[in-house]
Amino acid sequence: MTLATWSLFILASVAHAKNPQAVQVLPASFAVLGQNGTFRATGFDMFNPTNNTPPFFQVFDSDFYDIISSHSKLFSVSSDPTFAFAHEAPVWVPESDEVWFCSNGGGGLGRSGIDANNQVAKISLKAVAAAVKANGTGSVNVTHAKVELADSMQMTNGGTGPYKGQIIFMNQGRGALPANMALVDPKTNNVTTLLDNFYGRQFNALNDVRVHPSGQIFFTDVPYGYYQNFKPEPTIPAQVYRFDPKTKAVRVVADGFNKPNGLTFTPDYKSVYVADTGALGAKWANNGTLPATIYKFDVTPGTLEFVNRRVFAYVDTGAADGVVVDTKGNVYGGCGDGVHVWNSHGVLLGKFYVGGNSANMAFASDGRLVILAETAIYMASGLKVEGMNMEVITK
Repeated sequence: MTLATWSLFILASVAHAKNPQAVQVLPASFAVLGQNGTFRATGFDMFNPTNNTPPFFQVFDSDFYDIISSHSKLFSVSSDPTFAFAHEAPVWVPESDEVWFCSNGGGGLGRSGIDANNQVAKISLKAVAAAVKANGTGSVNVTHAKVELADSMQMTNGGTGPYKGQIIFMNQGRGALPANMALVDPKTNNVTTLLDNFYGRQFNALNDVRVHPSGQIFFTDVPYGYYQNFKPEPTIPAQVYRFDPKTKAVRVVADGFNKPNGLTFTPDYKSVYVADTGALGAKWANNGTLPATIYKFDVTPGTLEFVNRRVFAYVDTGAADGVVVDTKGNVYGGCGDGVHVWNSHGVLLGKFYVGGNSANMAFASDGRLVILAETAIYMASGLKVEGMNMEVITK
């Protein structure tokens, strides 16, 4: 960091009246730890050199102040230390101001496995706002309601929407029950299966999903069901697919991953990010020599192929599971200590540091970001950014 950049960082901190929850960790402060320095043993250890108590905003670059404001807050809104109820598939439904999500399928505290399905639930952000207003300060604990859905929804893991007024959920399957892509009507809870095979072959365990303005649906498939002991051994590679909901045709658009996971498009849809959580071993031990990497591809006009693969970012703690972008092009990844934020050039700007694994997150308008952290849900409020409007994209 140059002297000029350092000065700008300090000026930015002053200009933004440093948020009380913001903790600056300048790269210059840890660039050299020295011969007797304390190093992290693995990428699964938390990076909190200031020893602050979470949750807080960890600032690495002054541009993070273009995302958080002086009045932004990060706090817990629902929690249950005995149950990983808040794992994946967060989707904000604007009409009801609710966020839908699912519990951990087959993982620690998930209350699910080969003999038991995981659950889909939802939380009212109106109830959160009322609880915060009544509480005045600090975290709250709002009830998260389980949603009863059709038996075809087995081990839900990914989601996006609203898509034509409905939610797309990716289900991993369980035992002999197939993985599938399904539509859920948030008003009636009706379920419609869109896809459950690749030319007669079962998928491994469908993971995450995004919709392109063309109407094409892109999704990832990775054998986490096998790694977590509720699906058979994989018989098809871990890949990224494209599904045409009109013709029902499906094809592979990218391969060569260890464990392809979250994916998201840039605001102009000319590029796409795909996270590889290879380092997260699941059934086997975590392996820090495997990918914890977000890759970026160009999306070819017309054919919508993924080309020109390159590294966008390597995660310092855990691996990026779910990924989203804001309208300014910043990239958010659910990682081992919270949500990491990079600018469009792959520079780590800061973290929504919660001190534990955060698999996914969703913007909920009005400067709100809802963060799933296994046994808790956090909200960041008062942000200067917004997520992409899925309702406009999928009309």
